[in-house]
Amino acid sequence: QVQLVESGGGLVQAGGSLRLSCAASGGTFGSYSMAWFRQAQGKEREFVATVTWSSSSTIYADSVKGRFSIYRNNDKNTVYLQMNSLKPDDTAVYYCAAGRGRPYTAQATYDYWGQGTQVTVSP
Repeated sequence: QVQLVESGGGLVQAGGSLRLSCAASGGTFGSYSMAWFRQAQGKEREFVATVTWSSSSTIYADSVKGRFSIYRNNDKNTVYLQMNSLKPDDTAVYYCAAGRGRPYTAQATYDYWGQGTQVTVSP
């Protein structure tokens, strides 16, 4: 059983940056692909980014490509999401998730989820 705890959310002005962290415990962190998803109010949860267990591959949603960066530190059991050039449309609750298998962008691939952290981007 893997427990995931996100942190780093908050309120930021458009054009600003935030770094989200997700600390894992209770499992073999290094064996899981890790992903970030987000859910804006009134919308379905959507894929943001993922990184494979070895960091050999990353995938990004088109909407964040070039602005967000996902990376992990297996020694610290933590995955990060660096978010730059934030836009009001990035406002959402951000969730990290751990899973094995494919496809990497599908919610069903991920077995473990955090509680989420709120990111609000003001105009």
